[in-house]
Amino acid sequence: MRRPLFASLIISCLTLARAVFAHEFWIDPVAFEVAPDSPIVAELRVGQDFAGARQSYFPARFERFEVRMGDRIREVEGRLGDLPAMDMVVEGEGLAVIVHETRGDSLQYRERALFEQFVTHKDLGDVLARHAARGLPELAFREAYTRYAKSLVAVGTGKGSDARVGLKIEVVAGGNPYTDDLSGGMPVQVFYLDAPRRDAQIEVFDRAPDGNVESLTLRTDQEGRASVPVTPGHTYLVDSVVMENTGNDDPDAGPVWHSAWASLTFRVP
Repeated sequence: MRRPLFASLIISCLTLARAVFAHEFWIDPVAFEVAPDSPIVAELRVGQDFAGARQSYFPARFERFEVRMGDRIREVEGRLGDLPAMDMVVEGEGLAVIVHETRGDSLQYRERALFEQFVTHKDLGDVLARHAARGLPELAFREAYTRYAKSLVAVGTGKGSDARVGLKIEVVAGGNPYTDDLSGGMPVQVFYLDAPRRDAQIEVFDRAPDGNVESLTLRTDQEGRASVPVTPGHTYLVDSVVMENTGNDDPDAGPVWHSAWASLTFRVP
């Protein structure tokens, strides 16, 4: 049943207000394996520790929202305010890769500690030292942010593979969780600006069937690769974040930092 449009828009606005100081953004399919000619239903969520608020279908807030299966690409269509944000049938069988890129937004931290905790938790390097060296104020500045999310869903056989889709920062699965033997882990590779993201932190959230969530951090190698340990029946969110200097050192003129977030979700049957 669809929510009334007005109620959905209110929920969306409240979600966006809460999202300012949240962390991950991810695609959360209701089912990661669907039968041919059955709809793929997926939520867009923003939050922490693999728990977050739903976001509605709101074209003004995204640059891309599509599903890819092999060589076929189809835009995700919906009505303004739809919850879930995706509910569509994808023709054929194979590995469906859902892609979502938000439009840029910005925030201002209410507490200096929040900025410091974020930089430390996501292992964003010498951002704090660079911030001071640029003569930027501790709080009276804005950070822009953009989210780049992907999700893997098996339609029918689920055969196929993930591939780069041209996102600024992107997590690419090196295996198919629905057809491959992942006893040795799920191989992933992170790209940033068309190059492997070397020696960078990725955070992995592991949700068990009972809803319990655990997390761990890994580092990519010189080719931007890492192996995510997985357990059958569990769902995973893989996250990578980079902080960029916007080139603006005047806080009154606009954001002085830009954070780019990549996420990938999948389930191991």
